[in-house]
Amino acid sequence: MRKFFRLPATATAPFCPSETGGSIEVPKKASLWKKLAIFVGPGLLVSVGYMDPGNWATDIEAGSKFGYSLLSIVLFSSLAAMFLQCITLKVGIVTKRDLAQLCRDHFPKKLNTILWLLAEVAIIACDVAEVLGAALAFKLLLGVSLKLGIILTAFDTILVLGLQGNGFRRIEAIVLGLILTICGCFIGELIFVQPHWPSVMAGFIPRVQTLAHHDAWYLAIGILGATVMPHNLFLHSSIIQTRKIGPSVSEKKSAIRLNTFDTVVSLSLAFLVNCAILILAGAAFHHTGNNTVAGIDEAYHLLDPLVGGTIAGLLFGIALLAAGQSSTFTGTIAGQVVMEGFMNWKIPCWQRRVITRGLALIPAYIGVMIFGDNSTGRLLVLSQVILSLQLPFTIFPLLLFARNKKLMGDFSLLPVTQIFAWLLLIVIVVANGVLLVGLL
Repeated sequence: MRKFFRLPATATAPFCPSETGGSIEVPKKASLWKKLAIFVGPGLLVSVGYMDPGNWATDIEAGSKFGYSLLSIVLFSSLAAMFLQCITLKVGIVTKRDLAQLCRDHFPKKLNTILWLLAEVAIIACDVAEVLGAALAFKLLLGVSLKLGIILTAFDTILVLGLQGNGFRRIEAIVLGLILTICGCFIGELIFVQPHWPSVMAGFIPRVQTLAHHDAWYLAIGILGATVMPHNLFLHSSIIQTRKIGPSVSEKKSAIRLNTFDTVVSLSLAFLVNCAILILAGAAFHHTGNNTVAGIDEAYHLLDPLVGGTIAGLLFGIALLAAGQSSTFTGTIAGQVVMEGFMNWKIPCWQRRVITRGLALIPAYIGVMIFGDNSTGRLLVLSQVILSLQLPFTIFPLLLFARNKKLMGDFSLLPVTQIFAWLLLIVIVVANGVLLVGLL
């Protein structure tokens, strides 16, 4: 593992992608496996966004209320995420600009300001989920109140500051370790809880009657927002540029293929983790007749059949903290990418972390003050719905650039791919519209 993620001697990339300048060399005559080892990493950073506490909350509530029936939404959302992330990485590699920079290059200033503000709202909503998840983890691990746990999350800036200048390869290796921690927890649980697998497989078949239920539709939108995360599209188009790619068509094609492999494998892992969380919630709660358990703050009981209540809280808290911290790293980078790309404002990453976390702490603390310590699950799901509502404002510019032959040349989207992409955007817009009408 250490050898695989060893930082090349020439790569001293700092934490923020804007400062790297493609500092990780890709030797032209390297073997396929060596090139793959160099390109593996950005997909992992993107994938942690699909395993953050917001995903946990939507999957747990979906499983506890509706059993395995919303697994089809997890599958659809994951495939949509892979599709869009692959388009994003292609745009970044070919244009050598991230999505936010392209918006600044081609859109009017007022429109850019609006898009930037919407992207910032999405990043803050995502960070609210990290705050709530980490606060709950501190509550389970340290026995503190949720309010004090929220205050403790302010100190994660120290982690970001400590990683400044350590390079993307080291960040990627740390994130991989956190992902493996999460996976180990849930793989063990699947073995011991023993869900009814034929029923699980049936859950991947869409059922209109389930989605007709308003709560199911609300959760489906939350799952979509938690999976196809708007800030990840900005993030991915930037961090792939930490690899130095030659200008030739063949080198770009090779980079696109290897990055696509990295992305699909990494997001497949995230898909399996999300499925595992929903399946465990369905098996432990819904299919035992306890379909009223919906909050992530109650979900540590998922581990009760294996190790009992006390250690269950400890293990669940460790996995939840790992999910929150790994997402914190990528959220910091995404915030930097969005601010520099849209507005051309450059500040140190740790200052960006302070701003984002400060803005996230306020609504998280107020929400807990108003709704109480048991409101974590509801607030987390709400944050993911906000992400879904912001999605069209990110996907639309992405598709405009991806189909632009002047920008992309021979790499522009094929007509068939364009049809699927625009249909996906229409589905997301309609789904959000139906949700908003239902809430009014």
